[in-house]
Amino acid sequence: MPVNSRLPGFYKLSPGERLSAVAQASGLREADLSSLVSPDPDMLGIADRMVENVVGTLSIPVGIAANFTIDGRDYLIPMATEEPSVVAAASNMASVARLHGGFHTSTDLPIMVSQVQVVGVADPRAARLRLYEAEAELLALANEQDPLLVKLGGGARGIEVRIVEAAGATYVVLHLQVDVRDAMGANAVNTMAEALAPRVAAIAGGRVRLRILTNKADRRLARVRAVFDRDALGGADVVTGIVDAYRFAAADPYRAATHNKGIMNGITAVVLATGNDTRAVEAGAHCHAAAGGRYTSLSHYEIDGQGHLVGTLEVPMAVGLVGGATKTHPAARAAVRLLGVQSAQDLAKAVVAVGLAQNVGALRALAAEGIQKGHMSLHARNVAAAAGAVGNEIEAVVERLKTDGHVRLDKAEAILAELRATGS
Repeated sequence: MPVNSRLPGFYKLSPGERLSAVAQASGLREADLSSLVSPDPDMLGIADRMVENVVGTLSIPVGIAANFTIDGRDYLIPMATEEPSVVAAASNMASVARLHGGFHTSTDLPIMVSQVQVVGVADPRAARLRLYEAEAELLALANEQDPLLVKLGGGARGIEVRIVEAAGATYVVLHLQVDVRDAMGANAVNTMAEALAPRVAAIAGGRVRLRILTNKADRRLARVRAVFDRDALGGADVVTGIVDAYRFAAADPYRAATHNKGIMNGITAVVLATGNDTRAVEAGAHCHAAAGGRYTSLSHYEIDGQGHLVGTLEVPMAVGLVGGATKTHPAARAAVRLLGVQSAQDLAKAVVAVGLAQNVGALRALAAEGIQKGHMSLHARNVAAAAGAVGNEIEAVVERLKTDGHVRLDKAEAILAELRATGS
């Protein structure tokens, strides 16, 4: 039957009632959708408060990345991801970096920026200077909006005023720079920008349109460096291969997109596990990769005087420990407790260390054996389970898939049928 997506009053229903309504509208049985329903009614209630029109939850595997030493301290790092080999690669490369002291990090202050766009300004360049002249007034007005943030040592720190030339228009854009302390900061900076808008419009002599944060969080960078032992990586040729792979990514945006995706495999997994905004972090990272006018590698690699691989990574890292899902989702709270971080900056350091480790792991696989060997070995378990294998059958199917060299669902189904027919 055709689906009817018109569901009046849908948002007013309970999750269970919504599920029934969706099943009826789609022509499915409720049993067909039962896997969406959390077995924990408390979790379903939490989900219903987090987003709209909730009918259930989706469970994502959480693995623990081991072997990490960051700035002299050991960490166990939770990673939420559905992709095989990510946690293993990060853990493996952390053990290699550990031989030379682990990961060393630094971060900027947690500065987030909100933009106030002014249109219809007759004298944009003079308006820009008028706004700078009113900086003290504007900062005071912004800080009145969040006295608790100011009490905690944060608050509005400065402004930048830009003239943005667009198609058929010239905009005066004020950037409000706010130290958001241990928050991701979107709500704080947006509230301040809303409060400033009338005064900014009056000073500039125009009309305010947008007033919202930018996810180009380039004033909130996190940096990490590490030395990866030449012999532990597999020798000088593997190190050279990794550097060649990096140079390829640095020169070619087609390769850079996949190279940076490997970095984000690690970063996004930690960001998601801790209840932070994965889309904001990903947007900031990819924007940073194109900051020079061409999309390129986020990470950099070189060979030191002893022949070891030296990796560095610098990315915007807008993560927090207060507000949002980090506080409302019990699994996110548990992940933060496991990490043992005390500030948003500490969390950012752990995130970028995992990003670098995961990237080295992917590049080593490419340079040494090809990415498919290790990745598909882990993927084979998922394929075996998808074919219907259970218990000991899974390992038997996996071994046959690896021996045959074709990790495909149809192969797994045929192997499983053969095993069951022969009783082996």
